Amino acid sequence: MMLPGFIFCAAVLLATLTVILLALVSPVPERKPSPPWLDLSLYIQQPHIASSNAHQPVAQADTGAFIFHRKLTEGPENTSRVVGKAQGFIIPMEDFAQSAFNIIYFTFHTPEYSGSLSVQAKHVSRKDREELTVMGGTGSFAFARGLAVFAQSDQQSPGAESTYHVKLQLRFPNQSHTTLG
Repeated sequence: MMLPGFIFCAAVLLATLTVILLALVSPVPERKPSPPWLDLSLYIQQPHIASSNAHQPVAQADTGAFIFHRKLTEGPENTSRVVGKAQGFIIPMEDFAQSAFNIIYFTFHTPEYSGSLSVQAKHVSRKDREELTVMGGTGSFAFARGLAVFAQSDQQSPGAESTYHVKLQLRFPNQSHTTLG
């Protein structure tokens, strides 16, 4: 009569010892290195329009939304290679400062990069340097997260539209290496 109870206890004891031994003898899993960062340095410039009457209107900060369409270039010069577009919709009024609609989109069209990035502009103040959050992307920038640092470029000619220097620091989660293109 004691035999079934003894067999049960022996089976439980052996199972417990097996689990403990497997935990002690099993190899330690290798930690994957943290995903790589991709750093890009670009410039946002006013596109050149042939007609002088086709000047793009810009809303004043205290009157409503600021909607813009600019070109994205590799350098601050007007002759720099265009790598894409920068488009945005920002409501600078206090009531909408935390709005999810305050987004800047970067669209890339180059042999190296094809896709877009979304930058959230929730905490925009009128400083010389802004640090905004990269919320995601498509194509070469799928699932990207990171930081977008905006600064007004020093190379300004009188009466010219502002040029902004953008430094992007992007991280690609759940990838052991980054494949772009």
